[in-house]
Amino acid sequence: MKDELLEWVESHREQLALHTLVGTGTTGKLVSDQTGLEVERLRSGPLGGDQQIGARIADGNVDVLLFFWDPLEPQPHDPDIKALLRIAVVWNIPVACNRATADFIMSSPLITGEYIRQVPSHVR
Repeated sequence: MKDELLEWVESHREQLALHTLVGTGTTGKLVSDQTGLEVERLRSGPLGGDQQIGARIADGNVDVLLFFWDPLEPQPHDPDIKALLRIAVVWNIPVACNRATADFIMSSPLITGEYIRQVPSHVR
């Protein structure tokens, strides 16, 4: 889904430039190279990058997760992806797994305003 993500990022480039972007190694490099946006790159997803993003979510350092994926395409690091999506839900982080959801998130007035995220009691 990298091509679709890149198209989406390009169409939201100006708005994304206002935010701190963090990505796994390969995806972060693609986004940075093709759009000129600054992206902090972590390890490649299968080499621990998904876990690094999950750790940042647990530490309260991620506000939104944009992770386009194709549920019909098998992934070699599927357990890592499921763990990342699970931790985002546990910590009540908005997650976009496709273009439509990403559009809804980016068009929300909450994306640029102060938002006090409610953390579920089971993780406090």
